Amino acid sequence: MPNRRLYLSPPHMSGLEQQYVQEAFDSNWVAPLGPNVDAFEREFCEVVGAQHALALSSGTAAIHLALILAGVERDDEVLVSTLTFSASVNPIIYQGARPVFIDSERESWNLDPALVIETIARKVRQGKPPRAVIPVHLYGQSADLDPILDICQRYEIPVIEDAAEALGATYKGRAPGTLGWAGIFSFNGNKIITTSGGGMLVSADADFIAHARKLATQARDPAPHYQHSEIGYNYRMSNILAGVGRGQLQVLDERVQARRRNFESYFRTLSDAPGIQFMPEAPWGRHNRWLTVITIDPELFGSTSEQVRQALEAQDIEARPVWKPMHLQPIFRDYEAIGGSVAAHFFERGLCLPSGSQMSGSDLQRVVDVILDCHNRSGLS
Repeated sequence: MPNRRLYLSPPHMSGLEQQYVQEAFDSNWVAPLGPNVDAFEREFCEVVGAQHALALSSGTAAIHLALILAGVERDDEVLVSTLTFSASVNPIIYQGARPVFIDSERESWNLDPALVIETIARKVRQGKPPRAVIPVHLYGQSADLDPILDICQRYEIPVIEDAAEALGATYKGRAPGTLGWAGIFSFNGNKIITTSGGGMLVSADADFIAHARKLATQARDPAPHYQHSEIGYNYRMSNILAGVGRGQLQVLDERVQARRRNFESYFRTLSDAPGIQFMPEAPWGRHNRWLTVITIDPELFGSTSEQVRQALEAQDIEARPVWKPMHLQPIFRDYEAIGGSVAAHFFERGLCLPSGSQMSGSDLQRVVDVILDCHNRSGLS
């Protein structure tokens, strides 16, 4: 029998989801509100240590609402990680604002605090401080937040944490996404837990979440008739999907443990291979290892990361390059970038390996065998 395809990060249902989904059907709560939505928001706060939460249709919607309520408008500037997915940046463009792309540091691959501090100081001197800063917690690891929060607090710049990939990670004992003015999470189908599509906006500011809740439901004013005094959006999560999220949330710790076991297995079997290095775990927190990510030095290993990816694909194994930095994307080429060589290096050499929480030992070995075969066939010792 041929081997089944190994996907990068497929959904992993626990079986607990069906109870909550059935309750939604039995009660006829299938609209974008209901008991599951309320409970999911409450239970999510308990898990991550947030004070207030709003369940939404996507993490992108959460970023968009946060930018609106931060007052981001046309021609404002927003500092954002360059090494990320475009969903971190697109809502800036929705507002007519201008992203300023900040390079990574090597300790965690995340937003470089020194460059953030330098850029904010320069923008302040020029009389145009950034309207917001969006650190992205890449591949399940928190950025070094304290220096970023300190400089932003000094100049009253809202920090909107993109923790889409970092649920279950920690920063100095706390959940990334809960330390800034606002935080966002994603439950897309490939995330560590999923609602098939959805997101969460969290904040310690009750008024902020209440206003975001209004905007997410078409900004209907509290009146018996349909009245609107500001533009709204259809961004709420359905009661059915919130039921899926409630079941997924109960197994979050298990999913993180499984992802970390994947990393440990890959590290044991690949760390001695010439030219292979792993995304490090920074000393300030716990990496959830949503994806195990390696870099490959072709001169030492004998193959490029793209050649390894193609070899894996030939064996029906999905792997993907590291995010192409935003400052290298055609659509964003005209925006300011601060640095960029570190992120570009990770893109050039980086490869994300299959990391699903259902992977077996034999699945992991399949991946390792293909990777090592690329080196063995190169003839390098």
